[in-house]
Amino acid sequence: MNEILEGLVQAVHLIVTLNPEVIEISVRTLEISLLSTAIATIVSVPVGGLIHFREFRGKRVIVTLIQTLYSLPTVIAGLFVFLLISRAGPFGFLRLLFTPAGMVLAQSLLILPIMAGLTLTALSGVDRSKRDTIISLGATETQTVLSLIHEARFAILGAVVLGFGRAISEVGAAMMIGGNIRGFTRVLTTAIALETSMGNISLSLALGIILLAIALAVNLIVMLVQQERVPHD
Repeated sequence: MNEILEGLVQAVHLIVTLNPEVIEISVRTLEISLLSTAIATIVSVPVGGLIHFREFRGKRVIVTLIQTLYSLPTVIAGLFVFLLISRAGPFGFLRLLFTPAGMVLAQSLLILPIMAGLTLTALSGVDRSKRDTIISLGATETQTVLSLIHEARFAILGAVVLGFGRAISEVGAAMMIGGNIRGFTRVLTTAIALETSMGNISLSLALGIILLAIALAVNLIVMLVQQERVPHD
């Protein structure tokens, strides 16, 4: 128990004194996770909207596949990306392996099915009568889609937050694709795993506290945005 308390005290000291290594790892984690979430959002929201609003053969199969990929193991996603960008892979010439860019690619692919599926769910929750009203007012297909996405924006925002949470807490693919290289690809989760195995509990706790703080901050921001806008709707 004393070791845990001592580790917590040292962890707080590392954070308060803005330890350079702690700050560097935290900033890199945020950069990679935010970029991954942005890329996944740009792809998943239009894809989710397209699947929801269009009727085509195999639609049910695609939706089922997307939902199945919710539970895709991170190491499988990492292995898939590794095979694509390794020296012998089809995209090996891009030299993305063991780089932050490669980690962004892996995390984007990992969270994309989750965000696309939750976008589908969000759009399905919009009252059918609203869609009919928008169409009756003479809106084009594009205007209708944009209007309904705007209507479901808070639920879609929730999907984005969930995707960010999955990205920032990911460790398997980050380790495989990034290699946990100090000063280059080391992020909060991989650093925690490494430092714990090395017995550096204070640094592990400091990084863990920061990881939890980031997750809490993101959720508080989303909650505040929803509380600000809901009364005006």
